[in-house]
Amino acid sequence: MKQRLIGLIPPATLLAVILFWAYAPKSVIDYPWTLTIMATAISAWLLLLEWLFERHADWRMNWREFFTDTFYVVLSSTVISRATDFFADAPMKAAKASAGLSTPWLEHLPFLAQVGLIFFLFEFGQYWMHRAMHNWTPLWLTHAPHHHITQLNALKGYVGNPLELFLISLGVITLLDFSPVAILCAASVGNVVAGFAHANVKSDPPWFYSFFFTTIRHHSLHHSVGYEETRCNYANSMILIDRVLGTYREGEGILVGQDERRRLTIREQFMFPFVPVIDAIKQRRAGNEEAVQR
Repeated sequence: MKQRLIGLIPPATLLAVILFWAYAPKSVIDYPWTLTIMATAISAWLLLLEWLFERHADWRMNWREFFTDTFYVVLSSTVISRATDFFADAPMKAAKASAGLSTPWLEHLPFLAQVGLIFFLFEFGQYWMHRAMHNWTPLWLTHAPHHHITQLNALKGYVGNPLELFLISLGVITLLDFSPVAILCAASVGNVVAGFAHANVKSDPPWFYSFFFTTIRHHSLHHSVGYEETRCNYANSMILIDRVLGTYREGEGILVGQDERRRLTIREQFMFPFVPVIDAIKQRRAGNEEAVQR
């Protein structure tokens, strides 16, 4: 009975977040820091759950992991967020205005329909971007640092090379005229589902949640040791997409990581996509020096 109740925590959290955005006063919704406060509260809730209902002792949060993860949380909410707005959202808004594109009918859909559609559109794009990262070497080099993490916990979804963090933030929602509060709600829904999908919480949600949404079981399998083992369960939050497109795999991973589970430093994570080029330059210089000596 206790385990069943713990399994209900993810859907209950999801419901609470949706109800908040659906019924919060306009002054709260319009406050510019509300989304940040909500994201912080979700992360704090997940960290508390990890302490109360730990799934694997080997994934237990320590201070080194906490400070590294916090660095990436701040990076994502500042530099990556501004880069996405400047290089993607702002140009798309300008193109939309220039072309006279308008979809005002979307804002008049029922609130839950808007949230569901926004969530699906973003997740569908994420799925294909993520799948491409596992099937094309240049993109894999940006994504691999995320797979070098050697434990999963509440904040690990933020950890990765900045190029990858930028790429996975892209979407088409800017081109569509959804209600602003529905967009905020969909973002929080994504934070909840993706957070639980990375969290070290001993919670196995019931079928009505796990059939549609990614859980720690699905995502830990995706983080399994070995490159080939990672090529499944690509959906960050909506595992239904994997089920429909044939990339779903049942199971759970306990040992996670790549290259014999070698943990990368922040510097190594930043430099990882450029290592092949740097190595090639070094080899070429070494060859030139050897030729000169001869």
